[in-house]
Amino acid sequence: MNRSRRTQTTAMPAIHSSLSFYMKPLFLSNSSLFPRKFTVPKEYLLNPRSLCALSSASNQNGGRSGARSLSPSPVSDDLQKIDVNPPKGTRDFPPEDMRLRNWLFHNFQEVSRLFGFEEVDFPVLESEALFIRKAGEEIRDQLYCFEDRGNRRVALRPELTPSLARLVIQKGKSVSLPLKWFAVGQCWRYERMTRGRRREHYQWNMDIIGVPAVTAEAELISSIITFFKRIGITASDVGFRISSRKVLQEVLRCHSIPEHLFGKVCIIIDKIEKLPLDVIKNDLKSAGMSEAAIEELLRVLSIKSLTELEEILGGAGEAVADLKLLFSLAEKFGYSDWIQFDASVVRGLAYYTGIVFECFDRDGKLRAICGGGRYDQLLSTFGGDDIPACGFGFGDAVILELLKEKGLLPPLNHQVENIVCALDHNLQGAASMVATTLRGKGQSVDLVLESKPLKWVFKRAARINAQRLILVGTTEWQKGMVGVKILSSGEQYEIKLDELE
Repeated sequence: MNRSRRTQTTAMPAIHSSLSFYMKPLFLSNSSLFPRKFTVPKEYLLNPRSLCALSSASNQNGGRSGARSLSPSPVSDDLQKIDVNPPKGTRDFPPEDMRLRNWLFHNFQEVSRLFGFEEVDFPVLESEALFIRKAGEEIRDQLYCFEDRGNRRVALRPELTPSLARLVIQKGKSVSLPLKWFAVGQCWRYERMTRGRRREHYQWNMDIIGVPAVTAEAELISSIITFFKRIGITASDVGFRISSRKVLQEVLRCHSIPEHLFGKVCIIIDKIEKLPLDVIKNDLKSAGMSEAAIEELLRVLSIKSLTELEEILGGAGEAVADLKLLFSLAEKFGYSDWIQFDASVVRGLAYYTGIVFECFDRDGKLRAICGGGRYDQLLSTFGGDDIPACGFGFGDAVILELLKEKGLLPPLNHQVENIVCALDHNLQGAASMVATTLRGKGQSVDLVLESKPLKWVFKRAARINAQRLILVGTTEWQKGMVGVKILSSGEQYEIKLDELE
């Protein structure tokens, strides 16, 4: 601000004295103001008998109300209380949580922008068949689904990738490949809740459509690592386990396991760290695998070295070639220390066809932070032409748990640039004019809407971290001026309204 345009004054001694006194830090306690349940007054409640009586009175008097006086019938205490908690597995976002969510989403969006991706979105409500057809029948029990009034089976989306595939098919040849799209959307899954797993969550997806080479997966992993670096997560905090579905395919092919069992076997193997080994073996046997095939499969899945994998499968297969190329590209991207080979990673969704990966915290306290891979054959499942594709999903819940664990949650206090207050009730309109002027110049303003003492105003300013206090007083306003106090330094002065920036 141009200091030469300010007019110094001594016309505000009383105000200045008050301002100096109230510049001490002031805070409000964060105690709970409301009980967990609130009571609805009885006079606002009618029970079914009252409603029937009202209907009867209307019918008997030509539809007119008021023909007879009605007194509300007694209502039980249970009917008067409303649970103020959100449904199990879901969340409210009060201001402090909303600031954190916006900060997280901004980093999702900014990383996507840095990598040249365009943002898309889809309906939260989709056809139930969209998710069952390729994700597998197992997902049916996790869907929030119902029949709508048009007798259509619909579901709240449990993930974003099937919706993406639907949109790509819809666009057809009107879009040029490759597509680099990202989305941040709300997803729903009815499942057992654990730390970092909710029934409702938000998910960041990045997908590359139309690139068959492993360079696409290398780029996606690079984007996730870029995000981690932005928020203070290092390679000592998290790592990536990487494998390929083609490893599993080659083992099954060697033992003449039918192709149609591939998806089912993947779902079983994905639970290898969650269930006892005997349970995994029994499930594989029930799926149609022989004892020899099961033992060979489990032996391969225990491999943590690409060299050892190549010794078993040979170097000519696609699985080993893809993985070796990806690890070579990781060196060029500069993130070799973030990744490791782990043959047991297969991912649970049935539609993956090649490279798969998931990110884990190295302390082992949390479930997978994110995961993804290649899904070259997804579009044909929905009646489209197959296009090479890969992508990942990154939920909001686990990463926030990790940031809490590492002490990396950013301080995100509410901040407003100006708080504007009228010193006289008759000047409320003038204060509104000042607020409108500043807002028109792009400044955020908290306008004090009632007559309040200066002590209250300073408490309010401290609570919202206001940078300036603008006071509208009678004497100053008559001269077309307002009083300004810089709250960080205590500096105060008068300035004309049209010079206020």
